[in-house]
Amino acid sequence: CMTYITSDNENILIKLIELYQHYAPENVRRNCLLKPTCSEYAILAIKQYGALIGMIKTIHRLFHTCRGYTYHIDEP
Repeated sequence: CMTYITSDNENILIKLIELYQHYAPENVRRNCLLKPTCSEYAILAIKQYGALIGMIKTIHRLFHTCRGYTYHIDEP
């Protein structure tokens, strides 16, 4: 039986990401070469696709798209 993640979980994930955006050291947050940043992308993906698919897309971006040294735009 598959359980679906509810909008409450989406709100929790978004709040956790916002905490990261507020409290993570600036040298960690400012290293992103992508627009939107990975944390902004995560919030957009969660809002657009829901918690489960949004996090899958975010994890894929973190481990596959964030490689390299060139600035580029990558929307969810």
